Amino acid sequence: MDMLKMLDFTEFFGGLSTKSKELLAEIAIPKTLDKGQVLFSEGDKGFALYILGSGSVQLSKSGSEDKEVVVKIVQPGEVFAEVILFEKDRYPVTATALKTCAVFILPKQQFYCLLDNHQFRNDFIVLLMHKQRYLTERLMQFQSHDVDRRFFLFLKSHYGIKDRIHPGLSKKDFAAAIGTTPETLSRLLLRLKQDNLLQWEGKEIVISKEFWSSFKE
Repeated sequence: MDMLKMLDFTEFFGGLSTKSKELLAEIAIPKTLDKGQVLFSEGDKGFALYILGSGSVQLSKSGSEDKEVVVKIVQPGEVFAEVILFEKDRYPVTATALKTCAVFILPKQQFYCLLDNHQFRNDFIVLLMHKQRYLTERLMQFQSHDVDRRFFLFLKSHYGIKDRIHPGLSKKDFAAAIGTTPETLSRLLLRLKQDNLLQWEGKEIVISKEFWSSFKE
């Protein structure tokens, strides 16, 4: 995968100047992850941040009673683990490949050198602001929305409004991603199927127009 071409389509680095993209591409180390492979574990010494090129990566934390809490499902083009640049020396989450993935490793010390570039530094500050806003919105979702709405918001934010979606996640991982149990998700899916709003069969979710219109922003 061509790092420079991929950067053109990333949400955060796409606005970088050509020179800054070239500098970033020069320090990037490509790596392939197999399904289920752990890239790093919660508490590991943090030496790099990452860009996901393809596939999906689950970021999770240890919760109470050893329950895993899914913080985010990383999608292609997204940056993750950048927290180790400024706040922590160790990774606060565990990153696990949910399918075969291509990632680009950006070593921390080399990234620090890029921040000496004024334009690159300003662009990266914008990235951090976007990430902070995402985490704040996600916390608000968990505090104020029921499972039905979290399910709707997750589908919309990760896959867009479509009539067919291939989530690339097991129902167990999907349940964890929206902060519920597999049993609760199964009951929700059964209810949506009975109401002819949505049907999850195999690796595909078929969604009616009525499902999307049934929730108001």
